[in-house]
Amino acid sequence: MPETIPSSPNPGLRVGFLLARNFTLSAFANFVDMLRLSADEGDRSRPIRARWSVLAHDMAPIRSSSGVTVSPQERPGDPQRFDYIVVVGGLIDEGGTLPREHTDFLHAAAAAGVPLVGLCTGAFLLHRAGLMQGYRCCVSWFHHGDFLEQFDGLVPVSDRIFVVDRDRLTCSGGASSAHLAAWLVERHLGRSVALKSLHIMIIEEAMQADEPQPGLPSELHSADPLVRRAILHMQQSLGLAPPVSRIAEGLGVGRRKLERHFARALGMSPAEAFLRLRLDHVRFLLSSSAHSVTRIAAETGFCDASHLIHTFRDREGTTPEAWRKARREADAAA
Repeated sequence: MPETIPSSPNPGLRVGFLLARNFTLSAFANFVDMLRLSADEGDRSRPIRARWSVLAHDMAPIRSSSGVTVSPQERPGDPQRFDYIVVVGGLIDEGGTLPREHTDFLHAAAAAGVPLVGLCTGAFLLHRAGLMQGYRCCVSWFHHGDFLEQFDGLVPVSDRIFVVDRDRLTCSGGASSAHLAAWLVERHLGRSVALKSLHIMIIEEAMQADEPQPGLPSELHSADPLVRRAILHMQQSLGLAPPVSRIAEGLGVGRRKLERHFARALGMSPAEAFLRLRLDHVRFLLSSSAHSVTRIAAETGFCDASHLIHTFRDREGTTPEAWRKARREADAAA
């Protein structure tokens, strides 16, 4: 936000941003553009109804994961001048912690009752700062396994685009950042303002928090939100292959309800859909890796190599190794 742009002394929504080293630019840009478009008429960008500011204790430019840098506008200071503090995460391996000054600022914000928002891997940073105990949080399906590895005993929500749990708000990043921002804009500035901003961003309508995240590519497609969430849950549990009853429990529904939705949407049972997803991943690993059949069986939830070979032959009419050989020969010929 250029310093020459006049700011309203009493905007309806005030947001401070803390950007992690190697932060995800798209998550930040989608969120801040929703604020920008909501703040003024059209896309004139004057911070009248909303105000936003990038914060940093040392005022040094902050590099995003794409290499583009963003210059901070002010130091953290008093968190109570903001309605929300937004932490934008980035690369798992390179942006693991926040500076101590920023962590102290977040704790002061939490103590003052200022809601904290985690975008993309921002939930990782809030957890690592000790600010998510007792809260549910949302992470991308892509980082579901990373979260389980780093935070023992904590299970994130990875089948929804964002989660609002009291004064903690987290989202999976990317386009979902715009939808979380739209939720905040609607709450503070009105639905018409939120919809106007989404339409300018060529987003047809606001997605609600329980809208399923997109998952791994699959031939199983459905418009049924429960079925889509269940498929995503299955894709994240390929190596464990939990029973359908446990999947239903994790989705907060009964097994019979889940079975009815699958029958109506896909014409098959959840168990059959899960087997198809696991076999899809078997074929992917056979064609894209040199993993042994034993290792592939373990990664896709089969008891052992013998179990996988029997199931694969029953569906494909050949063994996994024979299928792999034929696939490679076909690729070489092509």
